[in-house]
Amino acid sequence: MKHGLFDCTGFQWDNGNSEKNWIAHQVNKSECEQLFFNQPIIVGKDGKHSKVESRYYVLGKTDQERQLFIVCTIIGELIRVISARDMSRKEREVYQQ
Repeated sequence: MKHGLFDCTGFQWDNGNSEKNWIAHQVNKSECEQLFFNQPIIVGKDGKHSKVESRYYVLGKTDQERQLFIVCTIIGELIRVISARDMSRKEREVYQQ
């Protein structure tokens, strides 16, 4: 049975992706998870990169108001963050509307 992003019960972390997100963008696991519990949150299907698995992009903010762009997928009932970075100027404009 397929689950939607908001039906998930937790997170699954890939050490390679987590390390890459920290090295490239200084985004840690905790910040990524916070996005899914704070409002507003914008979620869209990432059809361009969803050939093998369904991917989503997420615009949201951390508890410290850091605005992040996340790409994730769903594994079972878990959210798996693929990449995370600060929002671009254009993404911030979309998020603030």
